[in-house]
Order: sequence, then C-alpha cells, then structure tokens
Amino acid sequence: MIPALNPMTTVTQTLPALSGLGAQTDATSTGGPAGAPTPFSDLLTDAVGQVNQLESSARAAVTGLMTGFGVDVHQAMIATQKASMAFEMALAVRNKAVQAYQSVIGMQF
Repeated sequence: MIPALNPMTTVTQTLPALSGLGAQTDATSTGGPAGAPTPFSDLLTDAVGQVNQLESSARAAVTGLMTGFGVDVHQAMIATQKASMAFEMALAVRNKAVQAYQSVIGMQF
C-alpha cells in the first residue's frame, strides 16, 4: 500500500534543499566571478542554438530510424518530442517578448 503524501511535509522537507539553489543560480546568472551580467542577446542566441541542435539531432534520429542504422523507435520519438517542446518554448518566449514590446510602445509619456 502506498502511503498518502502530505503536501506540507513534502514542502518543508524540500525547502532546505531549495535554499541552496538560489545562491548557485545567482552566482551563475551574473556571468561569473567578475559580476558582469550576461547580455540578453547572448542568452537568446544560445537558446536558439540549443533549439537548432535539438532539431538537428531529432532529424538525424528519424533519418537513422528510416534507413535502419541502429536507431530505435523510442530514441527517435524522444528526440522529436524534445525538439518539439524546445521549439514551443522558444515560440512562447518570442510571443511574450513581442507582447511586452507592444505594451511598451503603447505607453504614453
């Protein structure tokens, strides 16, 4: 029999582990020990590059599956789903950026 999970117990057990994560992400997001922030354009360029890399690996997996060169069906499906989710996420980020731009343009000073 599976015991029921108490949400409060689960949250209180994971809070100490999460408190250490904030310190790590703050140090990595500032661009290193010098404290120089990473430009937003570099972040977008890296994200688009990662999406492109996932799509090319998915294309290679599907090609390998179709030609019969040692790619399993589940590997090809996982690769295509990763690429699809990454593209949808990039599209959502683009839509939010366009929406923010339009709201700034619509402001009156």
